[in-house]
Amino acid sequence: MSVSVEDFAPAYIGKDVDDVVILGGGLAGLFCALKLSPRPVTVITNAPIGEGASSAWAQGGIAAAISEQDSVEKHRDDTLVAGCGICEEKIVEQMTREGSARVHDLLSYGVPFDQDLEGRLKFSREAAHSHSRVVRVRGDMAGKAIMDALVAAVRKTPSIRILEGYIGESFLGEGRYVTGVLARKRGGIERLAFPAKAVVLASGGIGHLYELTTNPHEANGHGLAMAARAGAVIADAEFVQFHPTALDLGKDPAPLATEALRGEGATLVNRDGTRFMEGIHPDLELAPRDIVARAIHHEISEGRGAFLDCREAIGARFRDEFPTVFAAASAAGLEPAKDLLPVAPAEHYHMGGVLTDANGRTSLDGLWAAGEVASTGAHGANRLASNSLLEAVVFAARIAEDIQGLMPTPRSAYWNEMDAEPGLPSRRNVEERDAITVLRKTLALNVGVLRDEAGLKTALADIARAEKVCVRQSILNMMVAGRIIAAAALKRKESRGGHFRKDFPEENPAMAHRSYTTLKEVAAITAEALETA
Repeated sequence: MSVSVEDFAPAYIGKDVDDVVILGGGLAGLFCALKLSPRPVTVITNAPIGEGASSAWAQGGIAAAISEQDSVEKHRDDTLVAGCGICEEKIVEQMTREGSARVHDLLSYGVPFDQDLEGRLKFSREAAHSHSRVVRVRGDMAGKAIMDALVAAVRKTPSIRILEGYIGESFLGEGRYVTGVLARKRGGIERLAFPAKAVVLASGGIGHLYELTTNPHEANGHGLAMAARAGAVIADAEFVQFHPTALDLGKDPAPLATEALRGEGATLVNRDGTRFMEGIHPDLELAPRDIVARAIHHEISEGRGAFLDCREAIGARFRDEFPTVFAAASAAGLEPAKDLLPVAPAEHYHMGGVLTDANGRTSLDGLWAAGEVASTGAHGANRLASNSLLEAVVFAARIAEDIQGLMPTPRSAYWNEMDAEPGLPSRRNVEERDAITVLRKTLALNVGVLRDEAGLKTALADIARAEKVCVRQSILNMMVAGRIIAAAALKRKESRGGHFRKDFPEENPAMAHRSYTTLKEVAAITAEALETA
């Protein structure tokens, strides 16, 4: 990385450098901004805050050991088991121990978590949890409710400036030092420099790199690619979680059928009415997500289809208790109380990302990362359900505390006026649109629920060809992110958690550790793959 603020138009002239710039307006970014208050913060987001974030789409809720019947140790152990032996145990311990405090932070911001008549939080159980510990909002509306509350709190905080409609493209800096963000207004050409004393990357995941995903269009891996291009270490990029039960209705993104439905007793059946999870795992429909996803994938591949049967377990309660899923099903002409709901695995969450420590620091000075773009080691090879929102708020708070400690005296918040209205969607040329289609198809086909060496090499070759016609840095970033995932998957010659290799179907005890890579190594793996693809 060798990019200087002098090379581009400054976003503001004649003022001090911003104390903190946060790239991303999802849960991690907004929570961090609030925790940094009254330090001046600029939040840069490519969509109106709350709208382009995967957090807003989260249905299940947030997991935390709060009830008297539960314990931090039980939550920790469940997380470690789900992570298939490669979680960072100290990170998991910190996350689960701080979960209760962060839930109460959210309550203080006005999040209306479900409570009983005596004002006590209500808890639900999801897959691979030994206890009911997921706090929800009206069944399946936790993500939206949390984001609505945080957006309201942020807009009332004068030290936080929100710039909507700006696409982060690169980091400013020299060598290992990050000194700001280079961004472009949607629909525009001019690139603006946002210098900062600290940059927090909270740009979300990689979901929309896949043809079938539960994530919004903005989850396209651009933050992951920006960090990799700047020289950051990337960890565990091969571990992609596919939610077993996306509603297979031909929608992009695919509506999610929350795991809480199976927690309430909904079953998985094929077209013949056979409950196919019987004999696959003792926890049946509440088995770990990777196991359920592969079982559904198998039924679909064999032509039998896969369906969620909510008729007996939930029935008439569906409309009131799961309004988001009900609305999606109803729009497709389905009535969950009477009809089977067609489902398929869809890309849902990336366990990998930019390597961070317990305080969210990356391998680059001046750059922190939180949320799905980060890889803390909390999830290992397979994230435990509803731990994503937990991780986001725990480590966003830790980042804020770390930055406050490094920069104890914030300046007064004042900024020049600038265009903060959301811009028009970027205009992609035909070649770039076709390239994105190629990327999404090859990742879905070759770097999806099932993988093998030939398919992974094909994916790298497909992306390399598609990349040649791309001009915009934002599109090139998508290609870079796709290459990182495919190369990491090719490198891990075993099956573990969300990464399943048909040619290496068993876990290899010698590989019971995290993986680390850089863009330089990805380039070398790609070059070798192209020679033999």
